[in-house]
Amino acid sequence: MTSLRRGFHFLIVIFFLGTAYHTYGNLVEEYKNGLIWKEPTVVTANPNQPPSDAIVLFDGKNLDQWKGGDKWKIKDGYAITTAQDIETKQSFGDCQLHLEWATPEKIEGKGQGRGNSGVFLMGKYEVQILDSYQNKTYFDGQAGSIYKQYPPMVNVCRKPGEWQTYDIIFNAPRFNEYGQLVKPAYVTVIQNGVVVQNHTELQGATFYHQPPFYTAHEEKLPIQLQFHRNDTRFRNIWVREISEVHPTGCVCPQ
Repeated sequence: MTSLRRGFHFLIVIFFLGTAYHTYGNLVEEYKNGLIWKEPTVVTANPNQPPSDAIVLFDGKNLDQWKGGDKWKIKDGYAITTAQDIETKQSFGDCQLHLEWATPEKIEGKGQGRGNSGVFLMGKYEVQILDSYQNKTYFDGQAGSIYKQYPPMVNVCRKPGEWQTYDIIFNAPRFNEYGQLVKPAYVTVIQNGVVVQNHTELQGATFYHQPPFYTAHEEKLPIQLQFHRNDTRFRNIWVREISEVHPTGCVCPQ
């Protein structure tokens, strides 16, 4: 008898729950914000290949996309820093940048003298490249740092000679018509699959000899790779121009 009562009570509960869902569920309307969006562009992204909308800056064959690229050596599909800095012939603002780099396998020097190079976004804002594997130096100057501004969140450097990756998301600064800063630059850096800079606000251009500061400049400028008297290697460099998504209109509620 007790089992029958329990079963009966269970059926009653199920009945009322179903009735409540049927009655009140139909009264709940889907939320719509009224914003009209442009359909996202379809981009093909396959493993170990640049996305279909990427601009390939170095594919292991030549440095034709770079001013001064003829001064660097190319060997076995990678480029070796030689003689001078190089910069892209095309200018970029907000972008997603991918590159792979390796410091010399043979350890020579210490601190800032080991595998030193850098990625200068817009030619002004440096993400440091350095052999930071068991190599002591100032923290805001090691690999993954925003040079002389912010150290990386963690040190994920691989051994000298091993290939490493940077995936960088950069939002360029904005200036008004009077040259005043209205929005600082931000950068996210993922090194070897690990976030080392998370939407970090830049204090200005990066310098060795003075504090950072902003000066008004164009909306787009070249990307620069640094020669720092070390045989740092690069391969698989590509960039995507990115932009904020904004609604194209609004269907306002009556």
